[in-house]
Amino acid sequence: MIAIPFAALVMGFLAVYVLVPPVPPRWADYVAIAIIAGLDAFVGAARNWLERRFDEAIFISGFFVNMALAALLAFFGDKLGVDLYLAVVVALGIRIFNNLGRTRALLVTARLEARRAGMPASSD
Repeated sequence: MIAIPFAALVMGFLAVYVLVPPVPPRWADYVAIAIIAGLDAFVGAARNWLERRFDEAIFISGFFVNMALAALLAFFGDKLGVDLYLAVVVALGIRIFNNLGRTRALLVTARLEARRAGMPASSD
């Protein structure tokens, strides 16, 4: 099931790399925030997949809702003259690093368990 989000991520990066769509400078902060929110959703999906809790509906809804909410917060902050995009970046950055840390721990644990399963019992 994780193949769909991963394929979408790869296709999205390739489309942007090949097409290089112009982004007006006034939208740059909003696009950057939306990308960070999308990355957060993807890293969370990878973690959930490793924990056997992945659900496509939750991933897709979270992906789009988080991106829209993050951009909306940045927009309202811009209109109010407050740098809310910094708060969004910090919050999403913390979530990304937490999910990456948990994902790394899951992968290392799985590797250690596989290594132990393949080793003969000690003769103490």
